[in-house]
Amino acid sequence: MSKKITLSCNDGKSFEIDEAVALQSQTIAHLVKDNNNSSIFVPVTNVRSNILELVIEYCKKHVDGDSSSTDEDLKKWDTEFVKFDDESTVLHLINAAKNLDIESLNSLGCKRAAEIIANKSVEEVRAFFNIENDYTPEEEEEVRIENPLAFY
Repeated sequence: MSKKITLSCNDGKSFEIDEAVALQSQTIAHLVKDNNNSSIFVPVTNVRSNILELVIEYCKKHVDGDSSSTDEDLKKWDTEFVKFDDESTVLHLINAAKNLDIESLNSLGCKRAAEIIANKSVEEVRAFFNIENDYTPEEEEEVRIENPLAFY
């Protein structure tokens, strides 16, 4: 019988998953490493439940994957998995993957974020990442003059 690990978010929702799925996260792996209980509770307070559901879906796919699936099939699934209607979900997923130390999901999310911001203006990139422009108009103009190729 495999261990069950319960992940609990601060919004009150909990998820019971198999140990193999949970161990996709290096953070969780370190927390449960020497625990011999058949059931383990792990608070995941810095990830919202809707994002944790996505993380679990990703981890399950990478653990369970069909025996008939090829690496190419999994890559296609990964590509489709991160195509969210709400682009902010990508950023939340990247943060969750980073916090839970799931390198492959973090890389996938970062790749998707790079695709989203490709060919966007500086202002659009700032809006996407919610970055405040702290330059004065004069400082910004100076940067534009010093680095003209950066603003094409």
